[in-house]
Amino acid sequence: MGLGGMLFLFGLQPKDDNVHIVGSPLYHTAVLVFSGGALHIGHTLVVMDKWTPEGMLERIERYRVTNSHMVPTQFHRLLALPDEVKGRYDVSSLRHMVHAAAPCPPEIKRRMIEWWGPVIDEYYAASEGGGTIVFPDEWLKKPGTVGKPWPISEIVILDDEGNPVREGEIGTVYMYMQTGNFEYFKDKEKTDKSRRGKYFTVGDVGYLDGDGFAHLMGRIDGVINRGGEKVYPRHVEEVLRRHPGVADAAVVGEPDPMLGERPVAFVVARSAPEGTLRPRIQAEPTDLQAELRALCERELTRHQRPDRILITDSLPSTPTGKVRRDALRALAPP
Repeated sequence: MGLGGMLFLFGLQPKDDNVHIVGSPLYHTAVLVFSGGALHIGHTLVVMDKWTPEGMLERIERYRVTNSHMVPTQFHRLLALPDEVKGRYDVSSLRHMVHAAAPCPPEIKRRMIEWWGPVIDEYYAASEGGGTIVFPDEWLKKPGTVGKPWPISEIVILDDEGNPVREGEIGTVYMYMQTGNFEYFKDKEKTDKSRRGKYFTVGDVGYLDGDGFAHLMGRIDGVINRGGEKVYPRHVEEVLRRHPGVADAAVVGEPDPMLGERPVAFVVARSAPEGTLRPRIQAEPTDLQAELRALCERELTRHQRPDRILITDSLPSTPTGKVRRDALRALAPP
């Protein structure tokens, strides 16, 4: 793809008055790839010392920013700003605000598109190669999709035996990119385990719809096995996020002596204080919990419903915005 790298996939051209803003740590591969590509093809680079939601808006207006690489956590924090703050800044210069690295709740993405316009692009990929891309007009027709394969990529969904599954059926996501095969450094076992023929997987599960658009359901190691029934956390999380009082949600499995595992939900209320560093579970029962249980009764099958719904003031996450599910499991009271 040349010096422009990933930027060309989104229609971003050399020079052409583009301004790229860097709001995430440059030690992350995708952030470095996008900012480095922008620099190589003549874009102006705006590098934030420390990302804050209002700080980003101020720089977008001041430097007439056109593009960036973002993560959903930043969308959450931007949307949490008071309406008067959001309305204070001109974001009409934006063209391609690309996001990846972690699943983005459909309602969050829809609200960002309503605010910033049809400039929220998305891709799904791995450092190993290959991936998908989706633009706002396509996503609005298929909320939640991560798109179709790049021109040099292939995506297939395989079952546990390595056979292709039917359209719409959930399986393991495998990819291939026409740049040759790779090997994990000094780890042939991991390399072999990740491969099925020419395809490799990084451990995601999902499905392809009738139009060839990919939809992700979570990680293989995150799927909850409740008495032989599979529970996909992302599906449960999307139901919980439909409640107007929920800012974010994550579902994990915890051990159960009878069923093997049972789903537990961690929910951040919209009224939670912003910027809490250490998640704390709220001990007292709340009306929100009761309302969410009723929502789950209506929207989920019995095996999908969380056995416990815990209210927390934040979700532990990595710098790229991925929820640390291991930390959540440790956070849950017995």
